[in-house]
Amino acid sequence: MLENLHLGTFASENARRFGDKVAFYNRNEKGEWLPITWREANEQVMKMAMSFLAYGLKPGDKVGIFSQNMVEIIVVDLALQAIRCVSVPMYATQTAEQVDYIVKDANINIIFTGEQYQFDETVKVVANNDLIKTVVGIDPSIDFKGLAQAVRYSEFLKKGEGKDELKAEFEERQKQLNLEDLSILIYTSGTTGEPKGVILTAGNAHQALVIHKQRMGDLLTEKGGVSMSFLPLSHIFERGWSYVCMMCQIPIYVNRNPKEIQSTLKEVRPNYMCAVPRFWEKVYSGVHEKLDAFPSIVRKFAFHAIKVGEKYHLGHKMVGKEPSAWLTFRYNFYNKTLFHILRKAVGIDRGIMFPVAGAACSERVNAFMHSVGVNFVVGYGLTETFATVSCYRVENGNYVLNSAGELMDDIEAKIDPTNNEILLKSKTITPGYYNKPEATKEAFTEDGFFRTGDAGKLIQGERHPEVVIIERIKELFKTSNGKYIAPQQIEMLLEGDKYIDQSCVIADGRKYVTALIIPEYKMVESFAAENGITYNSREELLANAKVQELFTKNIAAAVEKLAAYEKVEYFTLLSSPFTMDKGELTNTLKMKRKVINQHYEAEIEAMYKH
Repeated sequence: MLENLHLGTFASENARRFGDKVAFYNRNEKGEWLPITWREANEQVMKMAMSFLAYGLKPGDKVGIFSQNMVEIIVVDLALQAIRCVSVPMYATQTAEQVDYIVKDANINIIFTGEQYQFDETVKVVANNDLIKTVVGIDPSIDFKGLAQAVRYSEFLKKGEGKDELKAEFEERQKQLNLEDLSILIYTSGTTGEPKGVILTAGNAHQALVIHKQRMGDLLTEKGGVSMSFLPLSHIFERGWSYVCMMCQIPIYVNRNPKEIQSTLKEVRPNYMCAVPRFWEKVYSGVHEKLDAFPSIVRKFAFHAIKVGEKYHLGHKMVGKEPSAWLTFRYNFYNKTLFHILRKAVGIDRGIMFPVAGAACSERVNAFMHSVGVNFVVGYGLTETFATVSCYRVENGNYVLNSAGELMDDIEAKIDPTNNEILLKSKTITPGYYNKPEATKEAFTEDGFFRTGDAGKLIQGERHPEVVIIERIKELFKTSNGKYIAPQQIEMLLEGDKYIDQSCVIADGRKYVTALIIPEYKMVESFAAENGITYNSREELLANAKVQELFTKNIAAAVEKLAAYEKVEYFTLLSSPFTMDKGELTNTLKMKRKVINQHYEAEIEAMYKH
């Protein structure tokens, strides 16, 4: 099947081969998870494809999908692929201004909206441009507010019913499917400038699936299980992983509300789920908060068990050493007792593999997860590479802790000696940026390698080189003393501390390093209770001398191993977190440093008056 694999035949091929096997689980209003078989999914895809043809979509036409995760948007995506049209996903949290830019750049006439927020933002877009002719509301409870262009998802599905003449056109489109087809257009977050539409072809998707099959296909098909779709499907990581699950016949539970993931995990207890490091940092903090609340003797036992797990995995398995019989016995005991209880409390006790990517992963969190028996598969990729460039080998024990894993098969990499930029060549890599020939030209070297924008190095791996990420090149800071600072590395060390939730390092053009710190407020409140600190507001709590002393000590410990010029000289504790609502974070939770610098200009300047 892999030789002829095309996203446009995913639904029909799986329906033919697997029929009544479950493809997806959808949650109804009562909170029940209802199975959808491949036969049922394909029927929906066919109906949607016919409706698109009835609407008059031509090959290459683009359709916007502005929604949180829903089975319906997977149906829309697969239907578009089947008729050689283009899926343009958007984050459910995007604003009307951002959506308007994408609609105009991609020339979108039809847009699917998930819930009321997305519909309301789209109404604002419709008022400002005349491109959008149809707004499809997926959630049946959406109030259309009299919008003439609005139509229910259920009604749109019926648009192609009874039009037998469309079947011949559908069959012709299927015959024309080829790997050069533009399949998906994903717009970057635009942390440093105007968003760019990343062109992803059917060939990019095909090659991505091929190399994932080579790297982990046997594990997935032999172990089976189910996956949880938690990250937005507008994120290439979740989208790519979902395609892998469809290919390997792993049913997908589609989590609609990201805020419900903690309860959803405990209900479903999935075998797989891809997530960004930020999610696991929260898990790590939560587990340690519970461990710290245990009686002293229980806490000592728990941390001893974790040390045993660390010795077993990091001291032996990770480096290819066979653990002794006594170490194996102790680890197996803890794995079946304490570690199992910890994993079950989170909802990951049936875990087979948890892919992690999207940002730098804290070594402390990584080590802890492996120590307690979580198969943490760290990877590296970009939208432009159709996700995975490298990842740990999926057999638990084959990884280099501070790396982003081993290069995938058929991906060629080298390091630019002038700035240590990682350069890549592969069939998974985008042909360029939509409507941006200059940006496309700048993205590639003269010999055809893609410029990732990430500084890194390659080290010896088991079969292919291991990728070590140093920093985003555009985010390297240069102090007024001429020293280069990698802020993300410092932030990762800081956020490994249980009292720190978020951090933003300041250093560019400055004489020393400072940091804006978002505390883990619950942890600070617990510290206050334990130390008899009274306060009337969060600001008063954070200004308390004992709290300041705590952070001074912990920050110094976190950056202890850094060079003197990299260490944080001064910090400011902030009483409210960085958020997307304030424009400080992108939809993928990356910091917009320029915005943060503007919002906290006074606090930053105060740190440089010493």
